[in-house]
Amino acid sequence: MKNEQGEIIIYQTEGGQSLLEVHLGKETVWLSQAQMVELFQRDQSVISRHLRNVFKEGELDEESNMQKMHIANSDKPAAFYNLDVIISVGYRVKSQRGTQFRIWATSVLKDHLLKGYSLNSKRLAEKGLADMEQAVALLTRTLQRNELVTDEGKAVLEVVGRYARSWSLLLRYDEDRLELPKNRHPPKQSLDYGRTGKSIKALKDDLLARGEASGLFGQEREHHLQGILGNLDQTFGGQELYGSVEEKAAHLLYFVIKDHPFSDGNKRIGAFLFLLFLKENNLLDQSGINDNGLVALALLIAESDPRQKDLMIRLIMNLLAGDAK
Repeated sequence: MKNEQGEIIIYQTEGGQSLLEVHLGKETVWLSQAQMVELFQRDQSVISRHLRNVFKEGELDEESNMQKMHIANSDKPAAFYNLDVIISVGYRVKSQRGTQFRIWATSVLKDHLLKGYSLNSKRLAEKGLADMEQAVALLTRTLQRNELVTDEGKAVLEVVGRYARSWSLLLRYDEDRLELPKNRHPPKQSLDYGRTGKSIKALKDDLLARGEASGLFGQEREHHLQGILGNLDQTFGGQELYGSVEEKAAHLLYFVIKDHPFSDGNKRIGAFLFLLFLKENNLLDQSGINDNGLVALALLIAESDPRQKDLMIRLIMNLLAGDAK
């Protein structure tokens, strides 16, 4: 449900004892003092005292954490307080309900940003690329500010922000309009299994010397890598199944990360072989992916649903082709 102040969502307390109409807007959730009385099951005087102390003691700034909103059947606007204030009051009254609400609100906020307007394909189609880029920036800023992501998640957000234009490619994919990039290069060199193994050993030795790998790093499981490299060179009817450097590189990165051919180090080795393959085909310097972008892209692949394989492959190929710059 939406009103002029933003969206309204319903929160039901554990056991279904109370229902609260929670306002969602300005990247957070909002409750009135009366709603906090009901949520925390404390007297109005208790909630009012704690609210005054939150601001009086300088824990939070009242101006930036409170806003006036009009409510139904009232001519006067009421004061509403954001999630930071709600959490502070909850700690002061030592209410278990406060913890439950915080967990719920954090989940709803994250879900809204990830699945709602921020990356809603219909709105992107209506609003265009400029608004989409603003939405991605909002997503990144809000998740980081509310500490809803780990350090690895921040790396993912970095690649989302850096390649914001690439998400327009995802929109076309969702609408069955995403084509393979036109700027593709025919493969000239395959990765030789024997030489690849030596390269991985050299990488392992270097990482061991720096204390950044264990003895399990790069230990191949039952010739899994050999199978992956063989798949990249498959042909059908005399034609290569993967007919470009971009397509082979994308599948190489994806398969090494998702199929786990090594006991340890699959993401690092996948990224290493990806770069090695591009270098041997004279495409490394032309690729549209830098070091930080590759790290985050590897994390995106690792966390992706296997059903998203085609989506990830096409995304990698378009990034390589430079269409997302």
